[in-house]
Amino acid sequence: MRVKRVINNNILCAVDEDGSEIIVTGRGIGYQRKTGERVDESRVEKVYRMVDKIKQQRLRELIEQIPLEHLELTQTLVDHIRSELRQPLNESLLITMADHISFAIRRQEQGIAFDNPLQGAVMSYYPAEYALGRWCLQEIDRRLGVALPEEEASFLALHIVNAELNTEMSEMYEITRLIESVIRVVEAYYRRSFDRDSLAFSRFVVHLRYFAQRLFQGKMMSDSSDEHDAMFRQLIARNCKEHYRCALCIADYVRSSCGKELSGEELIYLTIHLKRVAGSTEEIPLEPGPAAKP
Repeated sequence: MRVKRVINNNILCAVDEDGSEIIVTGRGIGYQRKTGERVDESRVEKVYRMVDKIKQQRLRELIEQIPLEHLELTQTLVDHIRSELRQPLNESLLITMADHISFAIRRQEQGIAFDNPLQGAVMSYYPAEYALGRWCLQEIDRRLGVALPEEEASFLALHIVNAELNTEMSEMYEITRLIESVIRVVEAYYRRSFDRDSLAFSRFVVHLRYFAQRLFQGKMMSDSSDEHDAMFRQLIARNCKEHYRCALCIADYVRSSCGKELSGEELIYLTIHLKRVAGSTEEIPLEPGPAAKP
């Protein structure tokens, strides 16, 4: 490894043997170092590396702006989150969470508090991520002695969901608002509230996450021209009329609020999930039979 830039006495921007930029930390590792010199690897305590070059640049810019202990703590939090969720997370989670946590700590010191209008929605729709957000707050308090307000758990949860869906935070807020609005449409249609702790509701919310993501990214499922698939869609619509009508209500809402049309395929998937969350006894056909008619 060779020095590319000295950030401070304890942090270097370096280049590894493959020519990739990395961030190297260690006590005194940057003291009196110059560009092009070899890094004293005996002093290396931690190496931060992003596969994406743009994210690596963002990491370097961030590490110049926040205390190193905030980045180190966030890395510990992210490692725990990955082990708990056991699914791919966008590597930018380290950057976005470290930036948020450091900013939240500064705001706490200045007596500035932010409310999250989506607090209730986050608790309801992302329970696993919200629980991890709360755990992060406990670790921040334990390690840094900073007791951040409970609302911060929901902000951290959104960062985690954002890393799961590979979206931008601005889009994540829109996704959450859409989920909340769709749930309101559905509960108004069925004239009752659903059990937020039920497996069916949890699966419905997961479907809505990816549904909203496809909607905002312009990647909605398209209708297959295959005759078998077309018959299946018609069969679902006919056998699950009540829930299909609810799916059409969702389509009306999306049309009026987002100006986008839902495909027949999207409507059918919504219908299937609506049937499950509503606890209907109507049977969902697995495939159209040979005698099925449009």
